[in-house]
Amino acid sequence: MQRRNIILAGASLLSLPILGRSALAQVRGNPMPDDLRKALERDPAAPVLGNPKGDITLTEFFDYNCPFCRKMVEPMHRLIASDKNLRVVFREWPVFGEDSEFAARASLASLQQGRYWQFHTALFRTKGRVTQEATMRAAREVGLDTARLERDMAAEPVERHISMSGMLAEHMGLVGTPTFVAGDEGAFGQYSLDELRGLVQRARKTMGA
Repeated sequence: MQRRNIILAGASLLSLPILGRSALAQVRGNPMPDDLRKALERDPAAPVLGNPKGDITLTEFFDYNCPFCRKMVEPMHRLIASDKNLRVVFREWPVFGEDSEFAARASLASLQQGRYWQFHTALFRTKGRVTQEATMRAAREVGLDTARLERDMAAEPVERHISMSGMLAEHMGLVGTPTFVAGDEGAFGQYSLDELRGLVQRARKTMGA
């Protein structure tokens, strides 16, 4: 899988260019507009893990049927466990079809039962494609009330989150999942734990955290 570092900031919310790793130095002097950062990092409909009051925010755009997103679950677990000042925002961005959208809606609905992290992890541990049947099976395995889950899947915050993910991705010119954003820097593809830590550390320097 080709990995790319991307420039996310600009004068407007128009699509922005995808560049190679050499673009890193350019990101420093091109801060993200405040309204874009607020939409990206402070959406009340987005799941937040790690330290809610952390000094820096890492956002991940992902899809439950993305094979590379699946490989990032363990590094993300370890990153969150090792950095007590990290705030993580998960952006459900279902780009792999109807099964992915069903899974994303169910996952977001699980927030109402306080089991998002467990359900999120269980979905990524599914063998094969995360279908609608597999999603509900994972829900039962983590102890969710599936009748309530199905009702909550149609709630306005769920719809708003998924719509916002698509709009943000379009505005920032994202090309797929997984995409990680911290500070004014974005990275698309599969990354190691050390590379994720580097992304967070650079963001702290950029943001003065």
